[in-house]
Amino acid sequence: MKQRLHLTFPEHLITEPVIYNLAKRYDLVTNIRRANVEERVGWVILEVEGSEDALEAGVEYLLGMSVQVDRIDGDVLEG
Repeated sequence: MKQRLHLTFPEHLITEPVIYNLAKRYDLVTNIRRANVEERVGWVILEVEGSEDALEAGVEYLLGMSVQVDRIDGDVLEG
């Protein structure tokens, strides 16, 4: 299953390997489609592929880290 997510990172996470940790912890394949990182804020359009359970757990992980997660509807691909 694939999802496209818009992630907004708070300042304290800008230098942290959040996407790397997401992929490793939940066995997800990530693909950064677009990103903008500045000193105080950053956002990423991220394609994420994995099992439905892993995707749900990964989103919960991001939310728990104070990352704003918005699913991009109409662009979800079934794998």
